[in-house]
Amino acid sequence: MGRYIGPVCRLCRREGVKLYLKGDRCYSPKCAIERRPYAPGQHGQRRARRPSDYAVRLREKQKMRRIYGISEKQFRNLFEEASKKKGVTGTVFLRLLESRLDNVVYRLGIASSRKQARQLVRHGHIAVGGRKVTVPSYRVRPGDVIAVTEAGKKIGAIQANAEAAKGRKTGPWLEFDPEKMVGKFLRLPEREDLALPVNEQLVIEYYSR
Repeated sequence: MGRYIGPVCRLCRREGVKLYLKGDRCYSPKCAIERRPYAPGQHGQRRARRPSDYAVRLREKQKMRRIYGISEKQFRNLFEEASKKKGVTGTVFLRLLESRLDNVVYRLGIASSRKQARQLVRHGHIAVGGRKVTVPSYRVRPGDVIAVTEAGKKIGAIQANAEAAKGRKTGPWLEFDPEKMVGKFLRLPEREDLALPVNEQLVIEYYSR
């Protein structure tokens, strides 16, 4: 199955929470879930039935996958990798997702959304350790330096994002210099560092059924 290319605001409405898939628009009154806080489609405003346990777990899995914007196959593969590692599976799983280069570019503030971050990576505007990387799923490791390439620094959208990043704090596991457009992945994040509207335990239960 290919990547979803439809209107992303429908995904937020389907899950009933903001997934912040559209950058600055998600923080404005134009946000679709603010104007239409019900599921999409002609039956979206009908009173919903009480969901089954399976449906609750499925929706949590879909919500988490959509936040990070990756395919079901990639998501499942990361879960299987996390389940084989030492530590709390849910936390390890989130760390693997947070270590993807496209996510790190978004977290640093170089991109306004993960979708834009993937585009910047694919177009060769991001370097890791001085080497250009064009694979969004590239695994960033503690100590890695992530920088915008010289060509990328001339792009208006990146300049605007870096300017906006001056007024925001990055996560405690990251550091970013908006002037130089250079960031560093200091360490793997802890669960309490991540303000995500998901219950990863339900996702684990979904795949473990």
